[in-house]
Amino acid sequence: MQIIHVKTKSRPSTVYCGAGAAEKLSSVLSGKDVFVLTDSNVSALYRDFIAEKFAGATVCVIPAGERYKNKNTLFFALEAMMRARLNRKSCLVALGGGVTGDLGGLAASLYMRGIEAVQVPTTLLAQVDSSVGGKTAIDHGGVKNVIGTFWQPEYVVCDPLFLRTLPSREIKCGLGEILKTALLDRDIFDKIFQNKGRLRDFSFLEEITADCVRFKAGVVAADETEKSGVRKSLNMGHTTGHALELHYGRRSHGEYVLIGIWAESFIAEREGVCSAEYAARVRGLVSLAEKRIPHFDGVQEAAKAALLDKKNGRKDSVSMILPKAVGEYAELSLPAEKYAAYLEEIFGGNA
Repeated sequence: MQIIHVKTKSRPSTVYCGAGAAEKLSSVLSGKDVFVLTDSNVSALYRDFIAEKFAGATVCVIPAGERYKNKNTLFFALEAMMRARLNRKSCLVALGGGVTGDLGGLAASLYMRGIEAVQVPTTLLAQVDSSVGGKTAIDHGGVKNVIGTFWQPEYVVCDPLFLRTLPSREIKCGLGEILKTALLDRDIFDKIFQNKGRLRDFSFLEEITADCVRFKAGVVAADETEKSGVRKSLNMGHTTGHALELHYGRRSHGEYVLIGIWAESFIAEREGVCSAEYAARVRGLVSLAEKRIPHFDGVQEAAKAALLDKKNGRKDSVSMILPKAVGEYAELSLPAEKYAAYLEEIFGGNA
């Protein structure tokens, strides 16, 4: 197990990452008034774990799935916290994937203007990305993560024991964020290609998760609330990924990140941000997890969703974080019409 510190100005976090991390919960939560937020899938899978690790705590179960990451579920959780008579010294534990972590972190930040939060991510994606860094949010009005706060958890507990119950599609979802990180960090990039046959090996996933957390910790420490622009780098692939996810649904967030990176590598190449050789390497990286990029009909409508992205500086342009070279990125804004034309060209001819 590794201990990684996220040194932010508002509140530093400690991340326990690796086998045995869950055993830290007893000391982290000792003597605290604990409220556990989890979803219906995790509650069913880990009933005994919850009973053992959170004995005496109030447990609130929310429906599983991105479509429940909304104001109704948020207020359901807040009302449960009120019924449990939590106070400012209470602690909310978010036990689950990205939806539970995002919503639970937001609830913790709002209740009595903020109580302690502990993230216990149970998916690969949540362990390598969303549980670390303090971003909290719900979706609203067809826009992902549009209502939220920055609220750093006191602790994050990333234990690979949870990965063994994940379906293969959830592993691929996590690989989307891992491969995104590889494009931003040369050492992780090299490690992925040196171990490309082990991307679904649990021992390798444990190792690369710690690498990704350590990289993100550095980015978050440098730009906690996305003021300087450094943290924007973590949105690589997300502009197009989010737009497709909002319009088409069906696939997971991580799958759409992979598709977004693939598509935006073409835009980076055409706009002269990166060389054709490097764009091909980026697509080769994506192919390690996503073998077949789907065709999308009506992609012009999906392109409109990209205008709602929080990164855009203007209402009529689309801003993206694009791959430039190994470990390097560039931010590029395109007129909405040009961006839509690119998506039509990229996906219209893809079988």
